[in-house]
Amino acid sequence: MKLLIRWFLSAAALVGIAHIVPGIYIKNYGAALIAAAVIGLVNATLGSLVKFVTFPITILTLGLFLIVINAAMLKVAAYFTPNFAVTTWTAAIIGAVLLSIVSSFLHWLLREDRERER
Repeated sequence: MKLLIRWFLSAAALVGIAHIVPGIYIKNYGAALIAAAVIGLVNATLGSLVKFVTFPITILTLGLFLIVINAAMLKVAAYFTPNFAVTTWTAAIIGAVLLSIVSSFLHWLLREDRERER
């Protein structure tokens, strides 16, 4: 159940970011659901491999290269997803940063530890 809620929240975050960032286009919420699933799959597979291979560069740039990797994974996901497009690298970088921030905040709201503290 929690996985479905996170998936819907990720799709909602993607729709919100598409409205804010010029260069990121999503046709409808159904396309956002598919895009959120593809982004998760790409990050879990190809993203993990790329992050492992580029670990020395990430260390040299103090982690800033991870933004470039996340932007590239966003463009790869857009390539494989119909009705979802990321047209420029600038849009991909801004979108990746905003998607990370918004998704982290939304997932923080769903943490089980917060429910136990109340």
